[in-house]
Amino acid sequence: MKNPSDTRGALPKYIQLSELIIREIDAGRLLDAERLPPEREMARSYGVSIGTLRKALAELHDKGLLERVQGSGNYIRKGHNPCGVYAMFRLELPAGGGLPTARVLSIAVMEKPTTLSRFGRSEKATRIRRLRYLNDIAIAVEEIWLDAAVGTLNANAVSDSLYQTYLKQLNLWITRAEDRVSIGSFPNWTPCDFARMDHACGYIERYGWSDEHKPVEFSRTWFDPDRAVYVQRLK
Repeated sequence: MKNPSDTRGALPKYIQLSELIIREIDAGRLLDAERLPPEREMARSYGVSIGTLRKALAELHDKGLLERVQGSGNYIRKGHNPCGVYAMFRLELPAGGGLPTARVLSIAVMEKPTTLSRFGRSEKATRIRRLRYLNDIAIAVEEIWLDAAVGTLNANAVSDSLYQTYLKQLNLWITRAEDRVSIGSFPNWTPCDFARMDHACGYIERYGWSDEHKPVEFSRTWFDPDRAVYVQRLK
């Protein structure tokens, strides 16, 4: 299933490419000290221009994940700590990696339901429902609740990376998260072309903290275990 979202919320192409390569490194699909193919070959394989590829490689170099050896080529230098935009996104393709993108299904500010887990200081929150993709493959639906006490998002300027959106719009940085993983069933608002309601799925509850004592974000993700796996790497 192709991602039908428009490009307004998409990260720049070179950032998307650098993030894809970072996730390939984290998944072990690109190894430390591995020599990358020539730039023109890489550009063709990723379907981007040479200019876009070089900007992506510059990002990796700035993050300490790439070493450029004059006359020899570009070499992977695996970092000790996650450093990508999607460092906290734990879902990967079964073979590893995959570039995360999203299609927003709805955004609304509302009273927190009494059935919702307790978080934040306000009685209201912004609720965001999205369909998530890895490499254009639909893999999950998610529902994110952001406490209204930290601010309200501009619904027309929500990026594929919500944490980057929080930082740009609200100067809010999610510094840590706690995940609780189990088994569930897809919610009744799941797009019918993605999954059957009676299909068992992986289920993740996440609490996200900024610099406050209480979590400011609570999210629920339902993912198809045939299309994605939850991965937590210990460094």
